[in-house]
Amino acid sequence: MLRLDPHLGTQGAMRDQAAALSTAAPQLAPAEVQGLVKRLYGLDVGVRALAGERDQNCALESADGARYVFKISNPSERVELVDFQIAAIEHIARTSPGQPVPRVVRMLDGRARDTVELAGGIQTTVRMLTYLDGIQIRETPRTAAQRVAMGRGLAALNLALQGFTHPAAAHDLLWNVSAAHRLTVQLDSLVEGPRRVLAQSFMARFVDHVLPRLASLRAQVIHNDYHLYNVLVAPHDPSRITGIIDFGDMLHAPLVGEVATAAAFHMAGCADPFEGPAQFVRAYQSIVPLTEPEQEIVADLMATRHLITALISEWRALRYPENRDYIMRHNPAAWQALSQMADLSRHEARDRLLTPTPTETPP
Repeated sequence: MLRLDPHLGTQGAMRDQAAALSTAAPQLAPAEVQGLVKRLYGLDVGVRALAGERDQNCALESADGARYVFKISNPSERVELVDFQIAAIEHIARTSPGQPVPRVVRMLDGRARDTVELAGGIQTTVRMLTYLDGIQIRETPRTAAQRVAMGRGLAALNLALQGFTHPAAAHDLLWNVSAAHRLTVQLDSLVEGPRRVLAQSFMARFVDHVLPRLASLRAQVIHNDYHLYNVLVAPHDPSRITGIIDFGDMLHAPLVGEVATAAAFHMAGCADPFEGPAQFVRAYQSIVPLTEPEQEIVADLMATRHLITALISEWRALRYPENRDYIMRHNPAAWQALSQMADLSRHEARDRLLTPTPTETPP
């Protein structure tokens, strides 16, 4: 299993996240889900499975056509983290009601969540959200207009989350690019060869040049997983965002990590791997400009996101081969992106990401 260096700090939080990635998702049968929904919400629904890495997610539809998402948390997930997600979604709904995020559906007794017992006496948390119409961006052709919409959309979401606080927001997780150094020990699990050398070089770049700068940068609660699977668009207008989903990786962290994480997913699909990320970042900056220290490391953190994607997915796929296709969905692109960035200096990568081409117009 994934080993974590006990000398790197925040040991309890990292153990919690390792447990979440090591514990299989619940597998309630459709009839069990229907029974829970009837008891808790008073609804008769049809049930359809949705993809998920840690939780069991179900799409529901009632007789009147209303649709919902029923979430059954991984048993290892702490209740306060579920409360954190619920509070963030409700904060966005109050402060920025135009944001295309799901709404929390309250139970018959007014609660936002409940604890249920699974097979073997294991307890977990369940909750319901509204279902958002649209298709995942990954199912549509990539365009500059779409990247601009995504960049502006993330900036607007970050503005909506400004000032939001919660006791669980300070938790840490393996998918936090700002804590990538805690995966250093996982480098030894890679097969000896070019990929291990590549990963070691980017980990050294993060530790030497990025990590010392992070504490001085602005930070807030961020979505932390804004990518082609978690953003929905209109089927006939793939540059119009209709939904932002999956708030399970939220945390309080440097804002630039949010931008870099999202930009990393735009490297594929263009002859120039920096074209897509550059369009995305410029659109983001048209609403929320990055500071000079943030600009200095945003490209480094983009590479760091690919690094942790490669490391975590390699380990997860070995542990859960039955879910390999879902776990490894970003792995090939991560290794390709690291290879594309390997020959560039830190400053060259920064300039490629932040400097418009002569023929490009601002968003």
